[in-house]
Amino acid sequence: MTKNIDMDAGWLTRLQPEFDAGYMASLRDFLKKQKATHKTIYPHSSNVFNAFKHTPFEAVKVVILGQDPYHGPNQAHGLCFSVQEGVRPPPSLMNIFKELGFSSQNGDLTKWADQGVLLLNSVLTVEAHQAASHQKKGWEQFTDAAIQKLATERDGIVFMLWGSYAQKKGAFIDQEKHLVLTAPHPSPLSAHRGFLGCGHFEKANAYLKSHKQLPIDWQLN
Repeated sequence: MTKNIDMDAGWLTRLQPEFDAGYMASLRDFLKKQKATHKTIYPHSSNVFNAFKHTPFEAVKVVILGQDPYHGPNQAHGLCFSVQEGVRPPPSLMNIFKELGFSSQNGDLTKWADQGVLLLNSVLTVEAHQAASHQKKGWEQFTDAAIQKLATERDGIVFMLWGSYAQKKGAFIDQEKHLVLTAPHPSPLSAHRGFLGCGHFEKANAYLKSHKQLPIDWQLN
């Protein structure tokens, strides 16, 4: 099953049991039926596991949890909150940039992923123009397993949990082993309630430095 999965070998080894599980077979069947009825699925199949490709298991320094991929054309490419190069940054990402103290028309966060920021959505696929359409099909169990592996096998990771959905998903993370930062979601509906001004990016880098790790260069331009 995993021979065509494009992800870091460390992740692939640890997630092999998930790929072999019954729920994953059901998820594959669901996706095949979607494609058989000519429904457009985002991101492209080559990008579904992009987060695990760009950020190897042993290289993860920071985890940012999203919910679903963007469901508009040319947006999603397998990294949460990120859009493909040349695509206008969505409002939540603009608020992330605002919290970082800059503005940018470049919404591609691959540079972060390549430095050790795991940009992981809870659900890895979505039907075009149908938000949350692939929830509760199995992806949540798969990404829970990935987070569990990091939380138990690694130490000193910064988890940024924005909004109640991410906070529930990361509730089991041991805060004695890791730094868990929580804030409202950066959506325009909630960013003003505490996301803007949360200082998460500065806190993450201070924590990494205190653990003798290189900080993240958050600048994109």
